[in-house]
Amino acid sequence: MLRIENLEKRYQTGDLALNSVNLEVPKGQVMALIGPSGAGKSTLIRCVNRLVEPTAGKVFLGDIELAHLGASDLRRARSRMGMIFQEYALVERLSVMENVLSGRLGYVGFWRSFLRKFPQSDIDEAFNLLTRVGLDHMANKRADELSGGQRQRVGICRALIQNPDLLLVDEPTASLDPKTSRQIMRLICELCEERQLAAIINIHDVLLAQMFARRIVGLQLGNIVYDGPPEGLSPEVLTQIYGEEDWEATIEAAKDLDEDEAEAELVEAVDNVITKPGSTT
Repeated sequence: MLRIENLEKRYQTGDLALNSVNLEVPKGQVMALIGPSGAGKSTLIRCVNRLVEPTAGKVFLGDIELAHLGASDLRRARSRMGMIFQEYALVERLSVMENVLSGRLGYVGFWRSFLRKFPQSDIDEAFNLLTRVGLDHMANKRADELSGGQRQRVGICRALIQNPDLLLVDEPTASLDPKTSRQIMRLICELCEERQLAAIINIHDVLLAQMFARRIVGLQLGNIVYDGPPEGLSPEVLTQIYGEEDWEATIEAAKDLDEDEAEAELVEAVDNVITKPGSTT
């Protein structure tokens, strides 16, 4: 679905942010992008949708090469790429429903969007998405009345209502508490599986990446130094990505979290069976 060939970004200062990066992210795969600050993670995501212009290389979304598209063609291509932001990027004074529908602005005419007269099919889909993330009862609340986790769920709905082929997710849990972070990561991965979406998640939290992503790419100074399953993140690999640290403790913590997650899912499944109408205990 997404193919990156020899992608390079060099800033005017001479700093090399990305050095000949090659990646493929197939349909339905969630890829976590890890690495220290300044490694090039956010730059890579922004080069894909051309919020940052690459210095060299090619980026393909399906059969479309993105790096050299003109303005109108780029707008159409961006409609196929949903973006989820660290700081949510919601319009605080607008309602939850209006924020979700803003994801359709590229599909309706100027006056319809200015007057907020969206097609009924868009409104129905917005309600469906809000129901899926558990916020249908908050459709008319202002965005500034929501918690951080709720805001991020609205951001997810706004990205998905574009009906994208690719999700670009920039630090979705950085402003959230540990429990909410796990819920948001689980939700993103479930939605990608349901919709067969390719996704790149830029994330600092190695433990969350190990828990939820089936593929992890590690960046160091603009270079890919690891590309593989979470189980391959050995102390040696993590040292190569981040530098010296007690990585054995991190790996053990990840295993403990995996066990906690499996236990929580089992408890939830049992609760669902017990509370289902007609069930007996």
